[in-house]
Amino acid sequence: MNKRTYFYLSCSDFLKETEETLLGKLADSHMPFPLTVQQELAWKEEIIIMKKVMADLGAGSVAFEYAIPRMGKRVDIVIIIGGYVFLLEFKVFEREYSKTAMDQVVDYALDLHYFHEASRDINIFPIIVCTDAPDVYNSINIVDGVACPLCCNAVNLSTQIKKVISTVRVETELNADLWMQSVYKPTPTIIEAAQALYRNHNVAEIIRNDAEDLNFTTKAIKDIIKKSRSESRKSIIFVTGVPGAGKTLVGLNLANEFHNAKECEHAVFLSGNHPLVSVLQEALAEDKVKFEKENGRSINKSTARREVGAFIQMIYHYRDYHFGNNIIPTERVAIFDEAQRAWTHEEMASFMRKNNKIRLGESFERDINFSEPGFLISTMNRHQGWAVIICLVGGGQEINRGEAGMPEWFDSLRNHFRHWDVYINEQLSDREYLRGRTWKELISGLNINFCGALHLSASMRSFRSERVAEFVKRLLDNDTVGAAKLYEDIRSKYPIYITRDLDKAKNWVRTVSRGNERYGLFSSSSAARLKPRGVVYARDRNSISPENWFLKGKDDIRSSYFLEAVASEFETQGLEIDYAIVAWDADLRIENGIWKHYQLSTRLSPPNWSPIRNEVNITYLTNAYRVLLTRARQGFIIYLPEGVNEDSTRNPRFYDETYKYFKEIGINEI
Repeated sequence: MNKRTYFYLSCSDFLKETEETLLGKLADSHMPFPLTVQQELAWKEEIIIMKKVMADLGAGSVAFEYAIPRMGKRVDIVIIIGGYVFLLEFKVFEREYSKTAMDQVVDYALDLHYFHEASRDINIFPIIVCTDAPDVYNSINIVDGVACPLCCNAVNLSTQIKKVISTVRVETELNADLWMQSVYKPTPTIIEAAQALYRNHNVAEIIRNDAEDLNFTTKAIKDIIKKSRSESRKSIIFVTGVPGAGKTLVGLNLANEFHNAKECEHAVFLSGNHPLVSVLQEALAEDKVKFEKENGRSINKSTARREVGAFIQMIYHYRDYHFGNNIIPTERVAIFDEAQRAWTHEEMASFMRKNNKIRLGESFERDINFSEPGFLISTMNRHQGWAVIICLVGGGQEINRGEAGMPEWFDSLRNHFRHWDVYINEQLSDREYLRGRTWKELISGLNINFCGALHLSASMRSFRSERVAEFVKRLLDNDTVGAAKLYEDIRSKYPIYITRDLDKAKNWVRTVSRGNERYGLFSSSSAARLKPRGVVYARDRNSISPENWFLKGKDDIRSSYFLEAVASEFETQGLEIDYAIVAWDADLRIENGIWKHYQLSTRLSPPNWSPIRNEVNITYLTNAYRVLLTRARQGFIIYLPEGVNEDSTRNPRFYDETYKYFKEIGINEI
């Protein structure tokens, strides 16, 4: 099952084999999964058709069930002939060419184009084969190395392949053997990665071979866990990284590795990011149901959700279970995602007093005196012997009231748990982590151990360019020169545009996306005056379901594809899409050459924008835009409205200077 294809043969060898032998090869490769009647019938039909096609072509090579590792899928058939690669997705006995099927085979082609080394500089031709469908006219249109899908039936398939060969010129022939053996360097979305890991794939199977950061970091953490176990030590590890660098992936991989370990060595992945957990749990549950069905077994979604819940949990479930008692956690290794967002003592105490109607005596009073970092450390401190906490930290990612940031973790260690070993890297000295403290203040009095491998410096999210996060940082730091230089460096690979017309922004994301590449509309949660332009972020969190927004398809109005439901920083942190529209309001604007922060105040008469003076809230707003500008894997467009003189809340000067700033950086306008 780990091999790239079920079988791969030259044209002559394929024609020599009997249909029964070929079917046997497919069935053997499919083990240990049961072979359904439907699958056997489909393969028989594909073999019959391909016998005729390859005899007609008279050359080339053919592969059945070619794996697309990042997607956890297999292409039905790959044909390599001369310098041409054809991907065939069969819909046996189908009479219509569905848009869903065409998007599916285009996804395969795009995946190879982006991540398969031997396919980067060649043209790939996706074909949907609906065996009983009528003939249709196929125009040959190639965009960035991937052709628009060709629609064929059982009769005209070889004719259409010959048409491509006669129409499209290629400079060099491919070595089919080398193409089959070529390095695959995927960059999965966090949803795809979680699904693959949950199917018991190793992280090395689903990430780029050159993603050394992840491998070094994972090894370093494992070494610390091993040392802590052997020496009976308690250790806390802080892993930093730029947005999209793979911090969550590292955490999921570690949780997966220890998930089925001995009971005393269980690990759990915890996150306070409700949308992220909801989306991942739903994606894993749906994937498990589908996987079991494809392999002749059945499981209902509620059962799948329960199983997934042991792998990924909301942090408040863990916290509530251990609050006000002395229960020792099952897990020896606890992974806290987005640790910088853990609550302050005030926020923690307020919440627990409200939600714990029955006071639990001394244990309650003990726990309520902790901040969330202090409490979480205290639960793992209940273990006799070793325990390890892994904190995954994003700089400049605190976006909500009561989020403590990194200093609170170090204060908790210094005040209550000085016996813990603390593993850090010097990146934590950056001001985005310090929250007004000095580096010396942060680490003083602790058992500090430095490890450079605990920082992930390269973004995996923006696989077209690893420097997008740096560009966004410079833009928000008001570094015009630095941002302009980076923009010039990345724009050819990673498109970034501005527009003052929302319809143009929508048309752009719809045009540049292919297959099922996901696009969506973002705004900050405080963007209060985009409503007249049709951008409405409802403050009722129930108005948008992240599971629907990120997972549903193009036929579902709740999905991101419809560009109606607006996602804010709260729904999107930790997740990603391919192309984004970032709608920019007057809450964050350039005035006299510097960023200014505002909130719409209904206390004013009439309501209008009032300056934000609290430094913490200023940080939250800046970070909200940082999150939104780093969600797109392949490119984004900023929509900045024009403003109108008749509305004091949408005065043109609130937007125009910001627009000039973007233009000064050099961002192209659509």
